[in-house]
Parts: sequence; C-alpha cells; structure tokens
Amino acid sequence: MTSLDKPTEDTPQDSRAVTEAALFEAFGGVRGMVETVLPGLLFVTIYTVNKDLHLSAIAALAVSLLLVAVRLVMRDTVKHAFSGVFGVAFGVVFAMMTGNAKDFYLPGMLYTLGLALAYIITAMAGVPLIGLILGPVFKENLSWRTRNPGRKKAYTKASWAWGLILLAKCAILFPLYWWADTTQLGWVLVALKIPPFLLAVWLTWVFLAKAPPPIDVFAEMEAEEAAAERREAARRPAE
Repeated sequence: MTSLDKPTEDTPQDSRAVTEAALFEAFGGVRGMVETVLPGLLFVTIYTVNKDLHLSAIAALAVSLLLVAVRLVMRDTVKHAFSGVFGVAFGVVFAMMTGNAKDFYLPGMLYTLGLALAYIITAMAGVPLIGLILGPVFKENLSWRTRNPGRKKAYTKASWAWGLILLAKCAILFPLYWWADTTQLGWVLVALKIPPFLLAVWLTWVFLAKAPPPIDVFAEMEAEEAAAERREAARRPAE
C-alpha cells in the first residue's frame, strides 16, 4: 500500500464524528424525516375523518410543496423535500386515476421494494449501493472499492442491512394493501416510516464507525496538483 492508499489517520472519536455528520447530511436528519412523514400523515388523517380522496390528496401535495418552498426561502438543500414532492405527486396521480385511495401509497411501496432489491443486488455484486451514496459525502468517491477493503466490507454489510430491513417492511405493507382498508394501511405505513429507517441508519453508523477512515481523494488530488506545481517551478530557470 502506497502513501496515497493509506486512509487518513484519525482517532476513533474523529472517525465516529465524521460518520455521524455524513449520515446526518446524506439522509436529511430530523427535518428530512419530518418532510418524509408529514404528507402521508396528513393524507391518512384527513381521509380517516371524511373519506374524501380529493381533499386528502390535495392537502398532502400542498404540504409537500410548502416544505419545498420553505427550504427555498431559507436557501437550504431541497433534495429531500423534492423527493417527497415527487413521491406524493405520483401517489396522487395513481389514486386519482384509479379512484382507490389505497393507491396513493402504492408508488412509495413499489419504490421501497425496488430500493430493497437494489441494496441487496449491489451488495452481492460487490458494489454496495450505500457506498455509492456515501462515498462522495465522505470525499472518498469510489476509492473504497479497491484501496480500502475495510470500508468496502462495511458498506456491503450496511447495504445488506438496508435491503433486508426494507424487504421486511414490504412484507408487512403489501399484504395490507390487499387485505386492509385505506385507513389501516395508511396508519401502519406512517408508523413504519421512521423506525426501520432509524434502525438502518444506526446499523450503518455501527459498521462504518468500526471501519477504517475514508481516503480523502479530493485532498490527494490537491496535494498532487501542488506537488506538480512545485516540480514545475523547480524546473524553470532562475530569472
């Protein structure tokens, strides 16, 4: 292993702090969780009260747009809020087209199933999805694939955890989609929004906190550019 292949020398406390900060950034933190839960919670609450599909759908979409607007006004990142808008919009379209309020939840459920399979398949293929997501956040990009096997192993474990947790969630929701009514499905889905997510994030933190620190490829590139400039300056004849 060359000097460039060595992970950054950090203390365990530093590594854990960096991991916590990166996970908080990647998954949106508390605010991101609120933006994920609120539209669905509003939909099922209104539908439980008056069984009005149109009013429930419009209210859910409106609050999603409001959350995006708030982030724009505050000049904050909008990726989590925008993802919520798209999810709610697809749900509204499905429900309006079929006239079945349960179909408001179907796009999100299908997305969860697809994401679960993506985590598992990429882990089996040796390119774990969680590493592709978090690599840029840790400034290591894909260096973990060939230069930091300890982190690749941690990302693989984390991807398996995400995949299996999301599959377990799907195993609960899809039977309810067929057998339960809209309010039962809605309340169970809201209840399952945060706990599985927190479990997956916690397991990711556990795996990464025990892994070697990331290789900062951006710092490496800057160091290489600085060294090249020094070599070029040394070759120039003195004026």
